[in-house]
Amino acid sequence: MYAIVEIKGQQFKAEEGKFLYVHHLGEDVKAGDAVAFDKVLLLDADGDVKVGAPAVEGVKVNCEVLEPLVKGEKVIVFKKKRRKGYRRKNGHRQQFSKILVKTIEK
Repeated sequence: MYAIVEIKGQQFKAEEGKFLYVHHLGEDVKAGDAVAFDKVLLLDADGDVKVGAPAVEGVKVNCEVLEPLVKGEKVIVFKKKRRKGYRRKNGHRQQFSKILVKTIEK
């Protein structure tokens, strides 16, 4: 069984027992906290597919926060205009939260 769930504006395929790296859930979330997502767009229960318009009613994905703040790979942004002496170097690391999908309730 799996579900397509929308978390913080992005869609993820959630299966029981799998890990997800989602956008940072906020400063108030701690490791071990339980979070639930109810905006389920699609549910596949052993071949029985339910598609929501826009969400499937009565379905909830329960998760546990394992690490509230995980930093992604560093992305280097380098801008240059040739022959003008213009060079700018900037870096960025995206912040994620690591969650474990516990159950999918129908």
